[in-house]
Amino acid sequence: MVTIGSIVIHCFEFDAMIAFWQKALGYALREPPSADWAVLIDPARSGPNLSFQKRDAKRARRNWIHLDLYTERQIDEVTRLIKLGAKQYPWVYPKNADYIVLEDPDGNLFCVVQK
Repeated sequence: MVTIGSIVIHCFEFDAMIAFWQKALGYALREPPSADWAVLIDPARSGPNLSFQKRDAKRARRNWIHLDLYTERQIDEVTRLIKLGAKQYPWVYPKNADYIVLEDPDGNLFCVVQK
């Protein structure tokens, strides 16, 4: 049997990405970042690690994989994440959508889903 140990995100805005996701998820640095690699861990050890690998250029187009963040307080969380540096993405939502699409500091899309 295998489990997800870490979700790796390649990023151009390395320091901003580490700071944003650390605050967004309440995760902690496993150890001080190197020049091009950092790992955030769930303090409760119940979620996967989130790792960041620095890249020298921004990606050319949108990622095909994204994170879904589940919450019982969607609007409060969206507001908090925008204050941390996320941006609302101009998504065309279907009727009764239970998610809001945001962008992180590197332009990666993620969803905040009403649980």
